[in-house]
Amino acid sequence: MSGHSHWAGIKHKKEATDQRRGKVFSKLLALIAAAAKDEPNPDFNPRLRTAVSKAKDVGVPADNIDRAIKRASEQAEGLEELVFEAYGPGGAAILIEAISNNRNRAVQEVKTILRDHRGKWAETGSVQWAFEKKDGEWQAKFPQELADDTEREKLASLLEALEDNDDVQSVATNITFPS
Repeated sequence: MSGHSHWAGIKHKKEATDQRRGKVFSKLLALIAAAAKDEPNPDFNPRLRTAVSKAKDVGVPADNIDRAIKRASEQAEGLEELVFEAYGPGGAAILIEAISNNRNRAVQEVKTILRDHRGKWAETGSVQWAFEKKDGEWQAKFPQELADDTEREKLASLLEALEDNDDVQSVATNITFPS
């Protein structure tokens, strides 16, 4: 009965949970660092205040939040906020927000994900007009549905792959998925 201990099962579950938690923490800390670049005091920076409250809601330790703010104010080049535009399966408009310390790497990673999932890179301004920012999140002005189930599954796969990327903060699309 080798490999069937109770502890081994717990260890694998904990490892998977910790990996998911770590990914969420790193994205939130990058968001905090990007917001703290201009003004490191949350009392005078509403964007930083919102990012810190999101991080605290998820359970990011206060020490990690403080380190991210301190690192952002000390770094000269720091993190860069990027917005990418793309089209996905079924002609879905996709808006991708990323924070990266290397623009070229982030662009290539997003392009690779798009290529692997049958998406297309779009020129600046060709997709963003169809979205508006409400409460810090991109919302589609003209939401649509895909009639084809296979196209909807391909789009869901593409969106999941984009969200799994470490640099990508958020992904918005004009396609609504049925509940």
